[in-house]
Amino acid sequence: MASCTIHRLAERALLCSVPPPASLDVQRRFWAMADRAGAWPGVVDAYPGMNSLTVLFDDEADPAQLEAALAQAWERGESVNASGRIVEIPVRYGGDDGPDLADVAAHTGLTPEEVVRRHSAGSYTVYFLGFQPGFAYLGGLDPALATPRRSEPRLAVPAGAVGIGGEQTGVYPAAAPGGWQLIGRTELALFEPERDPPSLLAPGDTVRFVVQSVESVAASIAKPVRA
Repeated sequence: MASCTIHRLAERALLCSVPPPASLDVQRRFWAMADRAGAWPGVVDAYPGMNSLTVLFDDEADPAQLEAALAQAWERGESVNASGRIVEIPVRYGGDDGPDLADVAAHTGLTPEEVVRRHSAGSYTVYFLGFQPGFAYLGGLDPALATPRRSEPRLAVPAGAVGIGGEQTGVYPAAAPGGWQLIGRTELALFEPERDPPSLLAPGDTVRFVVQSVESVAASIAKPVRA
């Protein structure tokens, strides 16, 4: 596994990062480092990102000692085999809810039905939260579904939109500008400030997309076949 590069991200922040590609093994190692670093003197917070760990510290911390501790923690190679919850997210694919489904199908050379089948057949792991409160970066997208982001991002993507951006898929918790290819939408609330915890998803959780409906696709895709 690649070595971890450590540098000052800000006056009171350090960033430990490794080059892509992202992998579950790398994320598990950073989860373990975050747990360990949270108990170090002077550390205010430690949170993982994609192929990275950010450590915030106060005036009492020694940055040089923290850098050495991070390097040692990475080399130690401990990992967290997080077994979080399994969260099912119902999705309405295609139509107004998924205006880019046909574009994803055209790019991948698959039919819209096959895009839906493959997307809903996947088992995805939450790597970390970012971009928006409650937005989960997921690992596990079928490589055949990888599609570049839109050349012109939308000024407003609705809350609950399910999209594909490059080699990742995810759900927008709140309305915001965005360039991901939108293939569906869910009514499930991914972030509610009054909920404890506010975010529905957490690192290590497993996400499964469940087909609620598909516009202009055979009903056998949208409904389970009964014996």
